[in-house]
Amino acid sequence: MRTAVLSAGSWGTTYAAVLAEAGNDVVVHARRAQVAEAINTRRENPAYLPGITLPLTLRATTDPGEALEGAEVAVVSIPAQSLRSNLTAWGPHIGADTIVLSLMKGIEHGTGKRMSEVITEVAKIEAERVAVLSGPNLAREIAARQPAASVIACVDEKAAKTLQEASLTPAFRPYTNTDVVGCELGGAVKNVIALACGLAGGLGLGDNANSLLMTRGLAETARLGAVLGADPITFSGLAGVGDLVATCSSPLSRNRTFGAHLGQGLTVAEATAATSQTAEGVKTSAALLELARRHGVDMPITEVVVAVVDGQLTAKEAADVLMSRSPKPERYGI
Repeated sequence: MRTAVLSAGSWGTTYAAVLAEAGNDVVVHARRAQVAEAINTRRENPAYLPGITLPLTLRATTDPGEALEGAEVAVVSIPAQSLRSNLTAWGPHIGADTIVLSLMKGIEHGTGKRMSEVITEVAKIEAERVAVLSGPNLAREIAARQPAASVIACVDEKAAKTLQEASLTPAFRPYTNTDVVGCELGGAVKNVIALACGLAGGLGLGDNANSLLMTRGLAETARLGAVLGADPITFSGLAGVGDLVATCSSPLSRNRTFGAHLGQGLTVAEATAATSQTAEGVKTSAALLELARRHGVDMPITEVVVAVVDGQLTAKEAADVLMSRSPKPERYGI
């Protein structure tokens, strides 16, 4: 399939390589000319995936119109808060029958919209042509052809299966789902919980604390998901607990790494510089908390993460706040 990948970051480039290895005609849009040139001439993206050799069939351009020309599939993988402005410019180049696949895991500030909702609104695309990919997607491992799996969700099951077939390689196994809400929500919340796990690690806390945060973080996700209409089974799968475990446990996780920097006493600005790549949970946390409050959902871990990012609590104070909450039956949360 003729496919455009709108992002030359680590995950965008990695998924573009997956698509190319699956036999598709793939063009990546890179903002910087030197990145496009490196992909085209050196078969490498040294800025984001140094040492990884990319498929010979993968091409790159700095012109989004060129990337999207004739594309049957458009894959979008950019920071969540920049989606609306970029899509406004890209929208006219997206074909009338093009399927748009979101790799993004965030919630938009101000609107509380999921990325698929922003795409349908801004690009004037019906929901049946908008899909999302979520799951344990540590880019470096997938780029190195280590075994991995994900979920492709779309309300149109035929579109999801089309993308599944286009993404299947010996090392990458995509599953399908029709629960777009659950898959997107799982991906957005796990980044915030990974920040909390990083905070705990930065404080020197152990595996018990990490397990506590992951488990209760999953409960927060499920509570909000129930209100928003997600299928609770989704959170037991790759897009739920699978993504949560990988992001909260791996040193390759940007969000966990960012949280660890904060736990070690760095400021948000210092942690941003040290992490070097976008940690979606930092900006998503406030939008997620606003969405939860709008629906009357209690999300205490998300709340303390927002307070730490905003400078209202230290990491140590955040841990104390969570542990001082009144005990309840487990089904009611911490």
